[in-house]
Amino acid sequence: MTGSESANRVTVLNDANETSIMPRTTLRSHHLLSIGDLDSDEINLILDTAEAMKEIGSRTIKKVPALRGKTIVNLFYEPSTRTRTSFEIAEKRLSADSLNIAVTGSSVVKGETLFDTARNLEAMAPDIIVLRHEASGAPHQLAGICRAGVINAGDGMHEHPTQALLDGFTIRAHKGRIEGLKVVIVGDLLHSRVLRSNILLLRELGADVWVCGPPTLMPQGIERFGVHATTKLDEATEGADVIMMLRLQRERMQGHFVPSLREYFAVYGLTVERVERAKPDVIIMHPGPVNRGVEIASEVADGPYSVMLEQVANGVAVRMAVLYLLAGNPDEM
Repeated sequence: MTGSESANRVTVLNDANETSIMPRTTLRSHHLLSIGDLDSDEINLILDTAEAMKEIGSRTIKKVPALRGKTIVNLFYEPSTRTRTSFEIAEKRLSADSLNIAVTGSSVVKGETLFDTARNLEAMAPDIIVLRHEASGAPHQLAGICRAGVINAGDGMHEHPTQALLDGFTIRAHKGRIEGLKVVIVGDLLHSRVLRSNILLLRELGADVWVCGPPTLMPQGIERFGVHATTKLDEATEGADVIMMLRLQRERMQGHFVPSLREYFAVYGLTVERVERAKPDVIIMHPGPVNRGVEIASEVADGPYSVMLEQVANGVAVRMAVLYLLAGNPDEM
C-alpha cells in the first residue's frame, strides 16, 4: 500500500465490533472555505482524485457525466483569468451547467449587497457557488446563509485554497512527495492569500517551509505558523527543493512598501544566479500573474526548472476533483 493509499483510508468498527479499514471517498464538509478545514487525509484524497481528473483532460472527448444535472454559479467580484477559466473548464468537463455572473453587469453595481445577491441566487437552487471576493471572510458568510456548497476562489488577503491544492499537486507530481521538502515562498508575503493557504497545506503534509521578503512585507509573528522567516534571499534559496515566487500586490498596498521596482528586483528578484543556490532538481513556481523583471527574471520564468504552465494545467484537474468530491455522482465517472 502506497503512502497516498494508506492516507485515504479511515478506521471504523464493523457489526462485530472489530476494527476494519475503509477507503475515504468523501470530504467532511460540502464547502471548501479554507485549507485549515482539511486534514491530511482529505488533502491527499483531493490530490489523488485530481490524478484521475487529469487523465480525462488527455482524452479525445474531454468530458464525463459526473456532475450532470448539477448547477454551478461562478460569482467573481475581482478580476481573474486562470482561476475563473479553470473553474469553467472543470465544470464543463464534468458536464455541469455553469452560470457565470459578471459583477460589473449585475445588480451589484446598483448597490445590491453580497447577502442579497446570495439569497437571490439561492432561490434558483444552485448546487455550488464559486466565490471570489475582495473581502476576507466573504465565502464564510455566504456558506452561513446558503444551502449550496461554497468554494472559496480567493477572499481578500485571507486564503485561496484551490491554488494551494494545485500547487501541492504540482510539487507531488515532480517530487513524488511533499514531506521533508524545503519549500521557499518569496515576495509580497503580507498581502498574499496564496501564501496563507500554501503554508497550511505544506505544513499539514510535512514540508519544511521557508518564507522570504522585505521587512515591510513580512507579516508579524509569521513564525507561529511553523515556518522559517528570513529577509535574505540567498539564505532562503540555499538547498531549496521548491521556490515559489509571489508578485507584489500593488493594488492592495496603501503607502510605500519598497523603494522602487528596480531595487526590489535587485534584492528579491529570482535570477539564474540565485536559482543555482538551490538543489539541482529545484522547481520554480508562481501562482500568476507574473511580473517579469520585478519578482522573477524572464530567463527563470521560461527556463528548464519552471513549472508555471504545469500549475495552470493542473488547476483544471484539481478544481475538477474539488467539484466532484463536493457534489459528484460517484457512479458516473
